[in-house]
Amino acid sequence: MPGGLTALLDDVAIIARAASASVDDIAAAAGRAGSKTAGVVIDDTAVTPSYVTGLSPARELPIIWRITRGSLFNKLVILLPGALLLSEFLPQAIVFILMLGGCYLSYEGAEKVLEKLGGEKHGKTVDDVIEDPVAFEKQRIAGAVRTDLILSAEIMAITLNEVAAETLVTRAGVLAIVAVLVTVGVYGVVGLIVKMDDIGLHLTKRSSRLAQGFGRGLVAFMPHLLTILSFVGTIAMLWVGGGIILHGLAEIGIEGPEHWIEGIEHGVSAIAGSAGGVLGWLTFAGLAALTALVIGGVIVFVLHKVLGVGHDDKEAAAAH
Repeated sequence: MPGGLTALLDDVAIIARAASASVDDIAAAAGRAGSKTAGVVIDDTAVTPSYVTGLSPARELPIIWRITRGSLFNKLVILLPGALLLSEFLPQAIVFILMLGGCYLSYEGAEKVLEKLGGEKHGKTVDDVIEDPVAFEKQRIAGAVRTDLILSAEIMAITLNEVAAETLVTRAGVLAIVAVLVTVGVYGVVGLIVKMDDIGLHLTKRSSRLAQGFGRGLVAFMPHLLTILSFVGTIAMLWVGGGIILHGLAEIGIEGPEHWIEGIEHGVSAIAGSAGGVLGWLTFAGLAALTALVIGGVIVFVLHKVLGVGHDDKEAAAAH
């Protein structure tokens, strides 16, 4: 009996060590994958505040919460099982899914740029008279969740690519960890950003002059911050979308565009000296964004001018 008990305890210890090692593997792989998704996370964080800009302050956090729930549903219920199935049975399809997502981001970014330059607007904005606030809020949430689905798909695909050689259990664990941490991180920051003006107003009522001054500065700065975030979000859409398309083309054998841009990047890095790393990255990001602007502009023209598809049609479909 003692021998049997000792053997059992040994087996338990072995299982515990194996489980611990598995957890360590998942954590390490999640860390590697998370660093690779930084660009898309920045995009997601920059884009989301625009969906509550101009709406009632009382509705800001409820809207963000609904977008957060939609994001978790996107990642854990739709994308995680789909990513695991693809990795098991059709891994070669991942690059094409990434490229489709890149095209969508390019389209969204190009449409925003064209609208800012005076082009035709598609769908209501906060500058228009909103006749049905409830329907408009639903439209905003549907648009945010749809964009999140694309960004989440990019995050999950990038993550999956980083852990492709791991076991199925490790892949599932990494995808789940990255999905939850990215969602909580992104929408937690977004919630903080959109309520900064309320925090500022609260500080203006404090007895401390320093707190009052800081609060007034915060209130005055917030509209500018949201404008900056809207701009950064559009640029990030184009940068991320263009980079995904260029890398995807290289993976399927069309290496010229990415290699050409990388050559310019390396040239700028060599000339710039100590600032070469930053300027080289900015060069690649800028050229990737320009590539996405061209591709997205073509998609906008085909959808709106050739096929006659309006943004209102897409929003109505999403709302229903």
